[in-house]
Amino acid sequence: MTIKLGSRGSALAVAQASLIGARIEQTGEAVEIVTITTAGDERPGGAQAAQTNDKARFVKEIEAALLTGQIDLAVHSAKDVPGEIADGLVIVGVPERADARDALCGADSLAQLPPEAAVGTASLRRRSQLLAARPDLRVSDLRGNVDTRLRRLAEGDLDAIVLAAAGLERLGSRQGAPIPATKMIPAPGQGCLALEARHGDERAAELGAALTDPPSLLELTAERAVCRALDASCRTPVGAFARHVEGRMLLDAYAGAIDGGTWVRDTLTGPPGDPASLGHTVGQRLLSAGAAEILAAAAGAA
Repeated sequence: MTIKLGSRGSALAVAQASLIGARIEQTGEAVEIVTITTAGDERPGGAQAAQTNDKARFVKEIEAALLTGQIDLAVHSAKDVPGEIADGLVIVGVPERADARDALCGADSLAQLPPEAAVGTASLRRRSQLLAARPDLRVSDLRGNVDTRLRRLAEGDLDAIVLAAAGLERLGSRQGAPIPATKMIPAPGQGCLALEARHGDERAAELGAALTDPPSLLELTAERAVCRALDASCRTPVGAFARHVEGRMLLDAYAGAIDGGTWVRDTLTGPPGDPASLGHTVGQRLLSAGAAEILAAAAGAA
């Protein structure tokens, strides 16, 4: 029986699904990739999309295909998956994480950008942290797939753009200088893939477990716990980045205004065996420092 993998139809999403498909095929299973258009693909920057308070527009149609049995396993960019997933579904696998950092295309570092440089990004999180570090920058909204964004840069419309290092890597692009995660905290789940299946589907659960990298799963769990504590969505500039250091888990988190003028961040270490508690604690500490007010204002301005 063929395993049907559900994916968005972008070049990056298909490349990610193909990576998972190739690993499944190594077990002797046949694989078919089913591309599904999501609301986020149809209206990536329109007014109707802006009214969506969370990331469900990137996964809703794929989850519907799972629930109706059209596909057996969904392959998502983990940063696109809402904190609460649809009833009847479960994340069954998190493969080894790729580079979680953001990448600057057009310059070797933020410091090398000229005064008032024009920088493009579709991410409120990146916008907030760019302006927190360099208030002089002219940050503009940049949407479309990776090729479209790189073309805008090549045509001279912008001095630089910021993309996910993992996406560039998975597309085979050598462009982009990684920005240290201490300077720009990545999106929760950035660099991770999340494999989603129907609850109770033992075959899919076994495949997901076989593909899972335990450290990556623990890191994603901590970062998603930060999101849940902050009630974060795609309209809230939030970063969270967990990694294993000398037997402990180190978690950085950020919440800021869209203009970068106000922000809070926190760093905490904890035992790697309880990542959800670590993430929840960091989220609560950010809330105590004023994150709720900052993020409410950001959501209203988005």
